[in-house]
Amino acid sequence: MARSKSSRPTDRELTILRILWDNGPSTVRQVNETMNEDEDTGYTTTLKLMQIMTEKGLVVRDESGRQHVYKPAATEEKTQKQLVGDLLERAFSGSAEKLVMRALSAKKVSAKELARIKKLLDELEGE
Repeated sequence: MARSKSSRPTDRELTILRILWDNGPSTVRQVNETMNEDEDTGYTTTLKLMQIMTEKGLVVRDESGRQHVYKPAATEEKTQKQLVGDLLERAFSGSAEKLVMRALSAKKVSAKELARIKKLLDELEGE
């Protein structure tokens, strides 16, 4: 099932995706246990969210075993790229410059992060 604009993950869905990216394919119970480390979430709530995510094409469910195992339908990088692209269009009228300037002014950037940003810019200039 192809993802559409309406399949953009909600905050709670992003939490589940982060768990799956970090831990690999997981059952609802495993995801729920990890979610409960930060905030008490009922098993049925997690199950319903993951069923909705399956319908939206955000996760893929393997039903071959006794327990259903879920994995992200897209990589973390691809999902982040989709979200940033959407934010770029909606909030910054497509201006990457405005997005980057806001991002760099919103939070203190470490010297290590700044060095990686400079390296990326140098690579982009060389292309």
